[in-house]
Amino acid sequence: MNENPLYNPYSLKGKTVLITGASSGIGRATAVACSKMGANVVITGRNIERLHQTYEQLDAIATHYQYAGDLTRQEDLERLVEEVPVLDGLVNNAGISYTKPIGFLKPDDIRRVYEANLYAPMLLTNNLLKKKKIAKGASVVFMSSTAAFGCSNANSTYGTSKAALSDFMHYCNKEITPVRHIRFNAIHPGMVRTELVANLTFTEEELQKDMARYPLGRYGEPVDIANAVVFLLSDASSWISGVSLIVDGGLMNRV
Repeated sequence: MNENPLYNPYSLKGKTVLITGASSGIGRATAVACSKMGANVVITGRNIERLHQTYEQLDAIATHYQYAGDLTRQEDLERLVEEVPVLDGLVNNAGISYTKPIGFLKPDDIRRVYEANLYAPMLLTNNLLKKKKIAKGASVVFMSSTAAFGCSNANSTYGTSKAALSDFMHYCNKEITPVRHIRFNAIHPGMVRTELVANLTFTEEELQKDMARYPLGRYGEPVDIANAVVFLLSDASSWISGVSLIVDGGLMNRV
């Protein structure tokens, strides 16, 4: 047993972490949590004003950076890769939600969701690896979803984009981890109270009925997911790679 009262395996002190989609919701909560754990935080998002609001909430004990841009645009992605310092952690969090029954889907619907939820994080990870911007021993976290398991209606485009992202994580673990000892994991949140949820086309009554399915009796909060991300970025998870971590209040155990 370590008797050092300052011992904290979850500390991120001295680590530099890039978090995409950090202008709101899970991304913002993750950025704030990482800063509180001592990390140098690099945040990126499309909305400059909201991104700066996140930046203002970061703990001042370390050095932080912010880059406004749309990662579905190649020029913005390449600029970010060129300018970021070498990373000890990467959180591929940026994405969009979308609900529409299969029979009503149009090609542009699928393309838009896949560009944001799958292509952008794949290409960002690919480019950072090629430029050696991810340090040996670093941790990469992909934000997937329980929708990847096909457990909700009218969610096929979003769910399949997240399923593919989780599969990409497994391929990274197979190809990259043995060579560079970079860890790759995915988090699969259940429903979390964010702006994405607020924008869904469900009534409050429908949301309350859905919430009743969760054994813990509530939807998640962004900090619930942020704490799981901190764990996967920290040395406390140094022997964990290739894992899909479900953080859903017990829902999947009942499906």
